[in-house]
Amino acid sequence: MKKLGSEFKEFIIKGDALNLAIGVVIGAAFTGIVTAIVDNLITPLIELFISLFIKGDMNDALSVLTFSVNGVKFEFSVIVSAIITFLITGFVLFLVVKSVNHAKALTAKKVEEEEEITYTSEDYLKEIRDLLQANADKNK
Repeated sequence: MKKLGSEFKEFIIKGDALNLAIGVVIGAAFTGIVTAIVDNLITPLIELFISLFIKGDMNDALSVLTFSVNGVKFEFSVIVSAIITFLITGFVLFLVVKSVNHAKALTAKKVEEEEEITYTSEDYLKEIRDLLQANADKNK
């Protein structure tokens, strides 16, 4: 049992599990922000846009997105809101992943460039030899 506890502690302390937990919390908070924007800004704008074409009040606009059949209410405005939330969230996450991948590529490129510049002891010895030879030729 003690071994299981230490293995679990090691798993939790590792960066991957901790990063995943942080990502989930931030994702939940971000989803709340996007949902609030969609519900309180974008959906009302869509309803306003529809009401301008119907030439009626907002209740008429809502009736276009909502209908009932045998007492069962279908609200397409909720579906449209969910689709917009999904698209905005997906697009922002795409931009985040793209930025992270770009940063990783830049870091990998810098590491690759640093690896190309590595010198061996033979390179240093050749440089010393050439300097000694140039110095000897200059003194002649």
